[in-house]
Amino acid sequence: MVPPRDRATLDLFADWQPQVTVAPRAEDVRGPMDLVIARLIKRAVEKRDRAQVAAEMSAMLDRTITAAMLDAWASPAKASNRIPLDAFAALIEVTGDTSLLGWLPEQHGYVVVPAKYADLIELHLLEEREAEIARRKAALTARYKGGR
Repeated sequence: MVPPRDRATLDLFADWQPQVTVAPRAEDVRGPMDLVIARLIKRAVEKRDRAQVAAEMSAMLDRTITAAMLDAWASPAKASNRIPLDAFAALIEVTGDTSLLGWLPEQHGYVVVPAKYADLIELHLLEEREAEIARRKAALTARYKGGR
């Protein structure tokens, strides 16, 4: 018989989900690309002081970025105002919103993972390749020995 669950003790792993890749929320990347980009920008700056974000981006890019520009880039109604790629990169750096990095690669079947996982991924790929070679060697050996 299974004892009743102890409701007085916190379950540290109940809500924990491993986060290997960086990507925006699924609801933020639905719809036409221009709306997705505006929504991503809006999410990146919504809880920050836009004037401060603009000032830091200006310093990084060595050109003027204003809070009004951020607002225009975040507005789906302003179709003529699209964020330049260097400004998008600066926005990621200034806001620290790494989820913005994952959106474009996902459109092409890729994911962005933190650099600390790169060696582990390469190791896994090498192990898969070794296993494939071992299977091929075993098949060839069996075929060779069967042909005697």
